[in-house]
Amino acid sequence: MRNDFETITAERHDDHILLVTLNRPEASNALNTQMGLDLVELFERFSTDIEGLRAVILTGRGEKAFCAGGDLKQRNGMTDEAWQAQHLVFERMLRAILGCPIPVIAAVNGAAYGGGCEIAAAVDFVYASTNARFALTEVTLGIMPGGGGTQNLARAVGERRAKELILSGLPFSAVEAEAWGLVNRVLPPEQLLEATFGIASRIASNGPISVRQAKQAIHRGLQMSLADGLAFEIEAYNRLVPTADRREGVLAFNERRKPNFQGK
Repeated sequence: MRNDFETITAERHDDHILLVTLNRPEASNALNTQMGLDLVELFERFSTDIEGLRAVILTGRGEKAFCAGGDLKQRNGMTDEAWQAQHLVFERMLRAILGCPIPVIAAVNGAAYGGGCEIAAAVDFVYASTNARFALTEVTLGIMPGGGGTQNLARAVGERRAKELILSGLPFSAVEAEAWGLVNRVLPPEQLLEATFGIASRIASNGPISVRQAKQAIHRGLQMSLADGLAFEIEAYNRLVPTADRREGVLAFNERRKPNFQGK
């Protein structure tokens, strides 16, 4: 996997975990066009080749910000056409993150505003530091969330809370985000990555096909009726029955040892 991106870094840990870091600390890791393109290239690659990875952690460089949203300095003076062309890149980026077949966990280490909050809402789940802050401030700029914010935040925190936050543009704390359902755990800054790697390692130790199928069943099933979701679930389940991992898991249980899953 290449690691010569301009605005992000991608580092493998323990072979099965990829740490992706938004790397524009001088701009509070704000999203410019190149960062969008870098994230598109990285995450779209996983649709055809996950390269043995079993979990992705997404964080920001430094202690100030996870991602401050769209880079308004770059956007200043943009023509309507240039603005829309850039936003198409961001839309593609969010779809690529949402469509990633392996779990994506955000370690939100600071401000997650605008597009940064939308990224946090798009991943599978979020761990945040106590100094993290969230906001969808687009209406204060005369626009509105356009990177999945109105959809993913509402699914995470509920319609009424999402309306309050999006229509006002009010920032909210990591503790509030946890209470409302956007964040799973809040930790001291010095413990954030350790805890995120801990849960990523636990996920990576499980059957990788099982994890991918379960992720897909949850995400897609929630877009369906209960009856259709149950039907989709059993199709996902049946995909696992003939796998070597399923046989290895049962054998390891009976032999009282840790299973050696190969993703086959």
